[in-house]
Amino acid sequence: MKFIKTAVATAAAAMLFVASAPAQAQSALQDILSSGVLKVGTTGDWNPMTMKDVATNTYTGYDIDVMTELAKDLGVKVEFVPADWKTLVSGVTSGKYHMTGSASVSPARAKATGYSVSYFSLATVPLILKKNADRFKDWGDLNASGVTVAATLGTTQEKQVKQYFPDAKHQVVEAPARDFQEVLAGRADAHITSNVEALKLVEKYSQMMIVPVSAPKSPTPIAMLLPQADQIWINYINTWISLKNERGFFDTLGKKWRLKE
Repeated sequence: MKFIKTAVATAAAAMLFVASAPAQAQSALQDILSSGVLKVGTTGDWNPMTMKDVATNTYTGYDIDVMTELAKDLGVKVEFVPADWKTLVSGVTSGKYHMTGSASVSPARAKATGYSVSYFSLATVPLILKKNADRFKDWGDLNASGVTVAATLGTTQEKQVKQYFPDAKHQVVEAPARDFQEVLAGRADAHITSNVEALKLVEKYSQMMIVPVSAPKSPTPIAMLLPQADQIWINYINTWISLKNERGFFDTLGKKWRLKE
């Protein structure tokens, strides 16, 4: 009898604990499936990853193809939410969107947000105007007091210009302005960007060139930003990326958007 009373008391205590415990937050995956919409934060200013056509309010690019495929496999619609680099992380943490497109993996971002597994890597290179080719032939030529190097606020490159060029002047512009525009306008001597974007910029602007440096800097994995505590959603995305990798999806897409030359 004493054993039965003890068991009943223990069960009652356990039920009281469960009742008083806070309800577990719903995963983004459940929200997406129930609403039928996948919300993706994207900047629309990183060629060839994400490019916005202001006239039609539509997006194209590698990231856009990736997220369209993800939405298709989820059986939902995709909604691209305008974002900028300086608030990319806060958009995830505040629930403004369920995830972002490609972003450089960094310890600073990882303090506040989760990451998917990486699906490709990039590195940093400097760009200048061709007319300045004799002045700038390697990284050291840019690190001088008479040189101005531009970067876009909130990007990985904003921190890199301070790291790579402590002796140069740093010109940081805020989106929708872009660092390469400072070079084109003659307000900066150089800017740095991913080797992926650099190829597209010199293709589009014939007056620009990639500095023939001895080697690119900061090889960096690229991944999607996700809510840090939402392991269900992170697990789903990682499983999806692994399957798509095995089936050649990312390789095919990389060739389409010429991520490697």
